[in-house]
Amino acid sequence: MQEKIKQIQAEAVKAIDEAKSLASLDDARVRYLGKNSEFTQLLKSLGTIAPEDRPQMGALINVVKEEIEKNLRHKKIILLQAEQNKKIEAEKLDISLPGKGIKAGKIHPITQVMEEAKKIFLGLGYEIAEGPDVELEYYNFDGLNILPHHPSRDMWSTLFIKDDVLLRTHTSPVQIRTMEKRKPPLAIIAPGRVYRRDSDATHSPVFHQLEGFLVDKQVAFGDLKGTLTEFLRQMFGREKKVRFRPSFFPFTEPSAEVDVECMMCKGKGCRLCKGTGWLEILGSGLIDPNVFKAVKYDPEEFSGFAFGMGIERIAMLKYGVDNIRLFFENDIRFLEQF
Repeated sequence: MQEKIKQIQAEAVKAIDEAKSLASLDDARVRYLGKNSEFTQLLKSLGTIAPEDRPQMGALINVVKEEIEKNLRHKKIILLQAEQNKKIEAEKLDISLPGKGIKAGKIHPITQVMEEAKKIFLGLGYEIAEGPDVELEYYNFDGLNILPHHPSRDMWSTLFIKDDVLLRTHTSPVQIRTMEKRKPPLAIIAPGRVYRRDSDATHSPVFHQLEGFLVDKQVAFGDLKGTLTEFLRQMFGREKKVRFRPSFFPFTEPSAEVDVECMMCKGKGCRLCKGTGWLEILGSGLIDPNVFKAVKYDPEEFSGFAFGMGIERIAMLKYGVDNIRLFFENDIRFLEQF
């Protein structure tokens, strides 16, 4: 039995030494120390040898077992270290190679146009005011002289949250909220998102507007024309012609639509402008006296003008975009052009 123990020890040491991986090392452990190994069978057979030889054989078996386990632990450390070195080598970076460029993000075209519009009006002496996107019906309609049964309410496809709470359909409620808190003179622009039940190639249920108004003593229609003409020429170019057409809005009287010379045909007439040579760009007018009464301004003392424009509309004309959905689809190929 002693010779057999020595033989198993020699074979185990050799197998451990020749192991090239953790898997092959585990195979050697199972072969020489596992439940069905010859070594385990020798331990079980101790009861069959002479009683006086059992202590000596038992001590020898334990010494050999500890030696094999020691060799297994040592070899495992070596293999683990080799495996780690291999991973480190594989992950090593060659810093002499050229780096990968990081693409810089672009400012969204809607943001670009909004910022440009704000910059122009700030340069004209206006200041910025903001209001909530979730609005009360009074500020969105009633305070702007759009009474409950007024037919002009059909112009706005309103998204109601409950009876008198809605998603604002324009940024004009900021006009009422600002005038309630402050006294003239005022020169305010109100940029922001607005919401309507509308969606096609030229309309979106969520879009951006910029409302503006000026209130002071002796404000005339000529002041409105001069302000908007200067804005449009700064936005589209000094050479662009601008015209004002009579229109109707409940909160302004008189009211006017403002057109700018078509960017595509330069006023000659094309499919974009439907042969007119002009493109509608915004609505405007002198503030209706009923709006002043709602905010407790004396319409005999103060006058003013207001205007509102769709930023997507301006961006489509400025950049030649024919589908409003492109602004919201986040297609990198489209956005990288700006």
